[in-house]
Amino acid sequence: MKVIRFLAAAAIVLTATTAMAQGAPQGAPQGGGQAGAQRAMEAMMQGITLTDEQKAKVESIVAASREEGMKLRQEAQAAGGPPGPELMEKMRAVTTKRNDAIKAVLTDEQKAQFEKNLANMPQRGRPPR
Repeated sequence: MKVIRFLAAAAIVLTATTAMAQGAPQGAPQGGGQAGAQRAMEAMMQGITLTDEQKAKVESIVAASREEGMKLRQEAQAAGGPPGPELMEKMRAVTTKRNDAIKAVLTDEQKAQFEKNLANMPQRGRPPR
């Protein structure tokens, strides 16, 4: 009987440990990846009402930027090891290019709001504007 209780307790512990391992570690930053990128774009465009034509252009710019960034990340993964300063500089260039292209679509009033939104965003790992 003690063996059965021990095995049942072990099974519960293993199940709980496996479930915890599948989630994000406690204290880890949440919302990376696609969801984090979406929230960042929403923050950049906060208070800016786009026309349908502007929306289409901005979506195209963002998609191209995302594709370019994914290509850089894939190249870095293929090379192995952590991302170096060269990759980080290329990623900054992609972000700057994206932001400049978005600004080119906006009116002067929208550009001012966009710049304000960028200035208010956290700077952690973010390229200079």
